[in-house]
Amino acid sequence: MALELKQQLKVTTQLVITPQLQQAIKLLQLSRMELLETIQQEMMENPVLEEVPVEEDITDGSESGAEEPAPELSERTSEVEVSENLREDFDWESFLEEYNSGTPVLYEKEEGDELPSFEQRLSRPTSLTDHLMWQLHLSDFSEEEVKIGEAIIGNIDSHGYLDATVEEIATLCDTSVDKVERVLYRIQDFDPPGVAARDLRECLLIQARNLFPDNELVISIIKDHIHYLENKNYQGLIKKLGISSEEFKDALELILSLDPRPGRAYASLEPQFISPDVYVVKVDNDFVVMLNEEGLPRLRISPYYREFLKHPERMTPEVREYIQKKLSSASWLIKSIHQRQRTLLRVAESIVKLQREFFEKGVEYLKPMVLRDIAVEVGMHESTISRVTTNKYMQTPHGIFELKYFFNSSIRKTGGDEIASESVKEKIRAIIKNENPQKPFSDQEIAKILKQEGIRIARRTVAKYREMLGILPSHKRKKPVF
Repeated sequence: MALELKQQLKVTTQLVITPQLQQAIKLLQLSRMELLETIQQEMMENPVLEEVPVEEDITDGSESGAEEPAPELSERTSEVEVSENLREDFDWESFLEEYNSGTPVLYEKEEGDELPSFEQRLSRPTSLTDHLMWQLHLSDFSEEEVKIGEAIIGNIDSHGYLDATVEEIATLCDTSVDKVERVLYRIQDFDPPGVAARDLRECLLIQARNLFPDNELVISIIKDHIHYLENKNYQGLIKKLGISSEEFKDALELILSLDPRPGRAYASLEPQFISPDVYVVKVDNDFVVMLNEEGLPRLRISPYYREFLKHPERMTPEVREYIQKKLSSASWLIKSIHQRQRTLLRVAESIVKLQREFFEKGVEYLKPMVLRDIAVEVGMHESTISRVTTNKYMQTPHGIFELKYFFNSSIRKTGGDEIASESVKEKIRAIIKNENPQKPFSDQEIAKILKQEGIRIARRTVAKYREMLGILPSHKRKKPVF
């Protein structure tokens, strides 16, 4: 049978992550303070982007109501014609792949107080270990797999790399290498992308497979030819792969957009000032969710530059191209901010809906809730929920809480009901607060007290929760009698 060569046209549709989409994803993950810094930086670098003057806001009679940021941004950007467009229903889930909760900031509300004090709005940033442990305990792992996962996470360095071999972890956990490998592969799907890799090649490969799953060239370069990049032997790689310089340039640009140190975003241990992203207030019998947009500039495309583009005879082709590029960039930024605020509002409203009893009665009434619950409620991927709740805070009638705080595992009660782990922690805190200081309760005694309330919990779990609350063991809590 003779071989036959044919040329065939094939039309395919594929999602490609562009620099603009990378910017949109980045904005989704930023805290409020980081968002403000990013906006200020963009305004310094892009002359086409400007803040709406206060006097124009007053003249327009339009208010930047925190609960309705979308229309304002939408109206401003609708006048801008750009070649690329970000739909309001942009599919974040296609680009985002699959956090231990920090202690909430609680405060006693006094008469006349509306906001917590400065000290109460300081918080220790979530560490990389905390962040990974939070995801581990909210994932569908067996008890043995959790033990293995904790050992893996405990051996991840500050840059996000695994600092132990799978054989060492297998020995530590008294299990097989195959089981450690299976748990490791799942942890490598955690946020931040590229975490728990054993070397640079694996770190970049994990990110590339998540972000550019259909880009075989990028994956091939990282997987089989990364030594060419390390030695900067670009021409050798182009020749080896039989590709054009333009194809290599495009692939290299994507590879350079990956993060070689995925853990560094969690490296700072300095206390941070909390500025709530969301306010929840009770109006009559309903809880109203409002975005905190205080201090965030109201952005628009400069009318001067838009008018300037209508007169091409006034500029060289290079100037026109520069202005068009900055115009497109400014439009994408405004629309990305709009999408971030819209997504954050939807997620916050769903949290309030599913945790209604908490907002009515307090921490002890927090229900078990995982990322999947909110994902189903808002129609998004779990990874989107994980990222939009990172470094975001909600001010409630009971204090300021990180959004991640509302996601917690469950403990089974007598009769089959479940109670949130955070509610159990609050019960432990209350028991210790009311104990006799001369005869403090041991962890075993606390477990017995909880059992009387129908909460089945092991002594070691009580000890674990007590340590998470920063409470000393009974022999160190005992006060001497004088």
